[in-house]
Amino acid sequence: MTLRFILYTIAAAIGAALCSCIEDGVTTSASDQPVCSTDTLDLGLIFTGEGSPTHSFKIYNRHPKIISLASVTIRNGQYFRMNVDGFSGKEFSGVEIRPKDSIFVFVEATLPSNGGQSLPVEITDHIDIEANGRTSSVVLRADGQDVDRLHAHEITADTRMDATLPYQIFDSLVVRSGATLTLEPGTRLYFHDKAELRVYGTLQSKGTSDAPVIMRGDRHGAVVGSIDFNIMPGQWRGIAFFNGSHGNSLAYTSVINTSYGIVADSLGSASDHGGTAPLTLTACRLHNSSGSVLTAIHTDVNADACEMSDAPWSVVNLHGGIHRLNRCTLANTYIFSVVRGAILTLGHIDDKSDDGSGLPYTDALVTNSIIHGNGTPIFPADIAGSAITFNRCMFGLKGSDDENFIQCLWESDPLFAVDRANYIFDYRLLPDSPAADAADLGLDTPTTPATDFYGTAIGLTLGAFGIPVTE
Repeated sequence: MTLRFILYTIAAAIGAALCSCIEDGVTTSASDQPVCSTDTLDLGLIFTGEGSPTHSFKIYNRHPKIISLASVTIRNGQYFRMNVDGFSGKEFSGVEIRPKDSIFVFVEATLPSNGGQSLPVEITDHIDIEANGRTSSVVLRADGQDVDRLHAHEITADTRMDATLPYQIFDSLVVRSGATLTLEPGTRLYFHDKAELRVYGTLQSKGTSDAPVIMRGDRHGAVVGSIDFNIMPGQWRGIAFFNGSHGNSLAYTSVINTSYGIVADSLGSASDHGGTAPLTLTACRLHNSSGSVLTAIHTDVNADACEMSDAPWSVVNLHGGIHRLNRCTLANTYIFSVVRGAILTLGHIDDKSDDGSGLPYTDALVTNSIIHGNGTPIFPADIAGSAITFNRCMFGLKGSDDENFIQCLWESDPLFAVDRANYIFDYRLLPDSPAADAADLGLDTPTTPATDFYGTAIGLTLGAFGIPVTE
């Protein structure tokens, strides 16, 4: 018996065994029906006139014989598109699903304009699946949102943007010197990949707890599964304030998903601008950056009731300037890379860290605030002799009060409502948080707001958020 014959014999035996395990018969029983992984495929919010992200569902055959789908059809087919088992089209026939197997159906949509309506308009359709004389359907739905698209747009005179329609920013939105851009309550700015807001003049963002100003990336829907793009950093660059910019104020404003957050470089001091800090932040959320969420270089910053959270290269960098942070939450549970910086990094604080600019050293007073999370809370750890003071602040690490740390709460867990396993990064506090009723009202300022970003009374709570009343 030759080796070739033996190999042929083995191959034939394996082939016969495999064939015996595969049932090639096609069922025609009306009771043998495919099963879909969902009865409604929700594509979420889609800007009209542009293609949506791709969504998908599965069609399963849970039976011991092949199911042949007589037809797979988009009922209307005007706005939705599909790909069935690797082929694109609006109608398919004779699609077979092998026993105990499944196929993917991918769906996209391009929705029509709503005629300039402010609110989204719901659009629905159906995918009808016919097999063995019966028809089942998967509902397709999406919310079409009209937007005002701006490409490399420059503000050269005083301009107001409002909540009538969201703005989708491509390339850049630039506020030129001498001009003021005012964002009215409820204004929404959605920035495309690599877009940024550059301010050489003045930015006034006038959000409220009922109608905050939103600045975020323009991608909606899920990255994968139930993980929303809303948690992904690096979707747009951020906001850059340049030398000569002044009078900038952001209130109840959310700046999220950036590459570099907010950068204010060489805007100077309050004394240069009539006693008003060149950058004031009130009840803002600066969250989720692939760099830092706030960098201030030789620029005075006043911040009240602000959340500054989640970044790998220090959450906040203060380098020179006079800074007053009260009722702020500086926190970090960043998950997209190793955390390499402190939560709060302080530069140019003494002759050992002198940057050679000849400008005054950093003067920072942080009060009634929480500094907690991954990484070192503060760098450098030794701030003795500097003009850096933490008064009535909560830290997770062990420590003791001295001339720079006054009536602080050490080795304390603020009990954030964060659930990393489910990708929930909520820095509000649980009801039994030790930060409740721990603030020193004597440290508040006339600019400290009564309510936080979400409209909850701040009361005596440390950090940016009050604790809602619970029964």
